[in-house]
Amino acid sequence: MSGRKGPYACGLDAAVDVIGGKWKVLLLWALGQGPRRFGQLRRELPGVSEKVLSQQLRELEADGIVHREVFDQVPPKVEYALTGRGASLNDALAPLGAWGRTHLAHLEATHPQRHPDAG
Repeated sequence: MSGRKGPYACGLDAAVDVIGGKWKVLLLWALGQGPRRFGQLRRELPGVSEKVLSQQLRELEADGIVHREVFDQVPPKVEYALTGRGASLNDALAPLGAWGRTHLAHLEATHPQRHPDAG
């Protein structure tokens, strides 16, 4: 699972434990657009390594946020999708994304080292 399994100080503490990690929120956003295969996720999240992507997907699956479906075919096909719990978490993160979009210019100006295109 994620870092720890409780006890949590509050609901926010538990939620942050589930979404903690650089890529999990971005994975939730990508999967919110619909089911994705591993390669699709890698292309949509440039900079994530295969190892980290696998690890974060496994943790989200263990937390009941992501469903992994293996199709019985050759070559093997695996798709990842949000569960109901994952969709509700994505909905809960939407206001945070809106806040980020509203303040994006200020944040990029004041934190250039955090911006992926910064040299």
